[in-house]
Amino acid sequence: MKYRLALLAACAFSVALPSSSAEPVKDPVNTVDPISGKPANPAITVVYEGRTYAFADEASRQKFNEARANSLYQKIGGQAALNAAVDLFYQKVLADDRVKHFFDDVNMNRQRHRQKEFLAAALGGPTPWTGQDLRTVHSGISGLNDSHFNAIAENLKATLEELKVPKDLIDQALAIVETTRNDVLNKPKKTE
Repeated sequence: MKYRLALLAACAFSVALPSSSAEPVKDPVNTVDPISGKPANPAITVVYEGRTYAFADEASRQKFNEARANSLYQKIGGQAALNAAVDLFYQKVLADDRVKHFFDDVNMNRQRHRQKEFLAAALGGPTPWTGQDLRTVHSGISGLNDSHFNAIAENLKATLEELKVPKDLIDQALAIVETTRNDVLNKPKKTE
């Protein structure tokens, strides 16, 4: 399943590459292989960002490791980087007169938490997004338009630049953001 980056992506550097565990884990987090969908074997595991993942076979474990290493999520630094960047991003958004009013009645602790979960999935992190889709989430926001979307994208770019994220990764993140415009603004879906 392909995930999209919502209004923001956030990044800094704190690389934690996946590593295979030397010994089987007694109680793996998952009982279903996240790659194949088959029952997980507790003797075939990887510890990634402090969480243990079990797999049905060695091929699935290898595919998981390769996906993590090649993901934009990993390239920007994983969960620690995402956490720092989302916090900085919302400082900018809440100071921006063009968009801060959209967050007047929002529980910002919950917003930051959910955004971090969403972005981790959107950028190729190990945990899939289980929340609502972008169109549904943004459907009740009255007056949201392209100028607001652009302001959010500008704040994202400024956040990533401030955190010294390489330009090629910023460009990738902004390209993903742009793919969400019609859903966020509840514009008609494009037909192909």
